[in-house]
Amino acid sequence: MIVADVWNILEQMAPFRTQLAFDNAGLLVGSADRPVHAIGVALDATRETVARAAEQGIDLLVTHHPVIFDPLRCVPVDSVVYQLIQSGITVISAHTNLDAAVGGVSDALAQRLGLENVAGLALPESDGLPPMGRVGRLSQAMTGEGFARFVARQLHTRCKFTACAAPITTVAVCGGAGADSLEPAAACGARAVVTGEVKHHQFLRAAELGVCLVEAGHFETEAPVVDVLVQRLAPLCAVPVTALDQTPPAAYCTERDL
Repeated sequence: MIVADVWNILEQMAPFRTQLAFDNAGLLVGSADRPVHAIGVALDATRETVARAAEQGIDLLVTHHPVIFDPLRCVPVDSVVYQLIQSGITVISAHTNLDAAVGGVSDALAQRLGLENVAGLALPESDGLPPMGRVGRLSQAMTGEGFARFVARQLHTRCKFTACAAPITTVAVCGGAGADSLEPAAACGARAVVTGEVKHHQFLRAAELGVCLVEAGHFETEAPVVDVLVQRLAPLCAVPVTALDQTPPAAYCTERDL
């Protein structure tokens, strides 16, 4: 099996042509004709992840976030890209194309939250491309606080949320930085929106709309797709496919009164 074979499988799952204009998804480190002996899947190519991959003999890393996003002016020895090259690890990143794909980031999040009758939800910036978000129904109605607690349990995280007086049955989700889904979600009847990052004015707008807007963490709302990718890739690849555990970025932060 070579890198091109894996790229073709990912192309069928989440066509790279559907990535948004600002994105840099695709084969970012290495060559398409390189042999593959083991595949690792992760959200990010961090130093720790690359070191773990090298220890396990993984020579192809499939990530969600692009390991190269902005143009590089140099590749210093302490950079992740240099570490990847030195370790002989190829990288394919599937970013906004995986956000929108059937069975991708938003579908994995909807599945983790147990949503039923899931349908696509188009965001303003995805005009002309497949929907980036999803909308579905809960099996039973919840209060705003009860729903936020449920999300926190399901994603193993802490949440910020706006209160909602009405019972919640219809929920929209968009993993990562998807708070722009608020307006289209409200327009289609969703009384709750789950995403990873929310700005101040978006919380205010949610309160005006009477929508329970839940900020559950960029990492935490996208992490469910890693296991989904492993499950989908494994039967199609002639080599082992492994999920590489990663530490949420919040774990590196210290919160205290100073």
